[in-house]
Amino acid sequence: MRTAARPPVVIVPGLRDHVADHWQTILAAELAAAGRDVRTVPPLTGGQLDCAARVAALEEVVAQTPGPPILVAHSAGAVITVHWALRTRRPVHGALLATPPDFDTPLPEGYPSPEVLRQHGWTPVPRQALPFPSIVVMSDDDPLAHSKRVAELAAAWGSSLIGIGPVGHLNPAAGYGPWPRAEELVRELELG
Repeated sequence: MRTAARPPVVIVPGLRDHVADHWQTILAAELAAAGRDVRTVPPLTGGQLDCAARVAALEEVVAQTPGPPILVAHSAGAVITVHWALRTRRPVHGALLATPPDFDTPLPEGYPSPEVLRQHGWTPVPRQALPFPSIVVMSDDDPLAHSKRVAELAAAWGSSLIGIGPVGHLNPAAGYGPWPRAEELVRELELG
């Protein structure tokens, strides 16, 4: 008996793009080592804050992916995924949207202001139901989004919401290199 091919995985990084010790990078390497088709949206060569360019980069990667993928997005990558999802007709198996930021509220120092984000097409962040299954992962102490706002986004997107406790922004600065739960959540989306 032939088993069905597993959905490919597309990694959608946030504004800091590809970071070697980030859980997304580690997950991509682990899945690829296990024989999984994994692709990562590449960094932009210019206009790093241009949301439309990042959406176009995601579209290009998905267009070259064989079959409906599972999207694994972190931070601004979750916002990119939502903007893209509501503009494309491409089928998607599911999406893991980890710690989406609240771009409607001023972010900590060192991050773009709400006005800069608006000028570059990030806001308003879409609040329509996604046309595929999705899981939003929420931190209790994310410096980029209050948990109440993340829960509101998850509800608007029709996503399952999973709280994972006080993990900051779930990035290397918060101590997350490896994050084994990501692979479990990808498997959950895979099984539907």
